Amino acid sequence: MAVIQTRNLTYMYPTATKPAIRDVSIKIEKGEFVLITGPSGCGKTTLCRCFNGLIPHFYQGEINGEITVAGLNILEHPTSELAKHVGLVFQNPENQLFALSVEKDVAFGLENLGYPREKMQKRVDWALNLTGIYELRERAPHELSGGQQQRVAIASVLAMQPEIMVLDEPTSFLDPLTAKKIFEVIYELNNTLGITVVLVEHRLDLTAQYSNHIIIMNQGKVVLDGEPREILSSKETRLIGVGIPKATRLYQILKEDDGVKLGKKIPLSSEEMTKLLREVIKT
Repeated sequence: MAVIQTRNLTYMYPTATKPAIRDVSIKIEKGEFVLITGPSGCGKTTLCRCFNGLIPHFYQGEINGEITVAGLNILEHPTSELAKHVGLVFQNPENQLFALSVEKDVAFGLENLGYPREKMQKRVDWALNLTGIYELRERAPHELSGGQQQRVAIASVLAMQPEIMVLDEPTSFLDPLTAKKIFEVIYELNNTLGITVVLVEHRLDLTAQYSNHIIIMNQGKVVLDGEPREILSSKETRLIGVGIPKATRLYQILKEDDGVKLGKKIPLSSEEMTKLLREVIKT
């Protein structure tokens, strides 16, 4: 069942001279972990804004085509209604933090959804612990570092446990180790709660292993859409300039050498590549 579907979706910002996205037709199934990537300025963020109704209800401009999210036509439903189904983590955390304390920021969405106080407190504590910022709960967001602010923004969306989580480069302010921990948390929620995850990210070494569906964009269009191992090992992906995982590239190089016999499963992470090489050594 498609939880997000677009048909020939085109959007142009008010002052722009050309569309930010053009003729985008995609289908995202319920429970998928979808990775959206592509060169800078290819339309990834614009597409994310469509998923929760910021386009066209906040950003004006011209929109054509069709888009449904959680069974709702975003052109006909306000962002307040879409917020019950979709949680969006912005690339810049300052765009979504405004309360006087971290705890209040994380609780804000739950308050608006009408959660009872006791259940809301449990959800807030759970999200703060998951993101490793429980000890910061009484601090003001503006006093925190960029990385800490980003974790607060992620916690505020995690607390709501939405049907769909859309994350626009959510770890751009975080070091690789902390980012990996956040991705593991999101992956676990995808597995245990069945939350559909749509992740915009260029650091594919960290994220490709979690995805079961990848969409590659270029110049406002979807150019590749499908299974990650197949797409990330294709020549077309390299030509677009997407930074494919190093493990995948190493596999391709070794595969070209007839003297190295590798398995058919294309690795997406260093862990998978290490396991594959160990099996080769054993044989």
